[in-house]
Amino acid sequence: MLVFWLVGVGVFLVIEAISAALCSIWFAVGALVAAAAAALGGPIWLQIVLFAAVSGVCFAVLYPKLKRLVSHHHHPTNVDMLIGQTCPVTQRIDNLAGTGAVTIAGKTWSARSADGQVIEPEAVVRIKSIHGVKMIVAPAKQEAPTEEASAQI
Repeated sequence: MLVFWLVGVGVFLVIEAISAALCSIWFAVGALVAAAAAALGGPIWLQIVLFAAVSGVCFAVLYPKLKRLVSHHHHPTNVDMLIGQTCPVTQRIDNLAGTGAVTIAGKTWSARSADGQVIEPEAVVRIKSIHGVKMIVAPAKQEAPTEEASAQI
């Protein structure tokens, strides 16, 4: 049984290395403990119980912690700094027609209205979010475009 458990450790580690999805590392640890029990002459039922218990405990305790470590965090970019800034509308924003553009920091962006209302050129809007290459905007309270936005990017 010792060889069986050691082969199991290897197989589970290879699966984990290929997938890197934290799906079989728990079983590798459980198989390692079961191999230790087999090396010490433990009965098969004990080896199986140890394999299941150690695998389950490792999963329950370590999975949440490791998942946080390997999760992909969103890192802000220069474009993210534009959110909240104001800018002028350069082309009529009409979600139904699929038209609209704003200019900020010397660049023209496709724009869509956050609430679906039509926004005419020369209006000042606030950038609510950015989805791909489109800015989602809403009318700003009668204020001029910010100086910061014109200087960024």
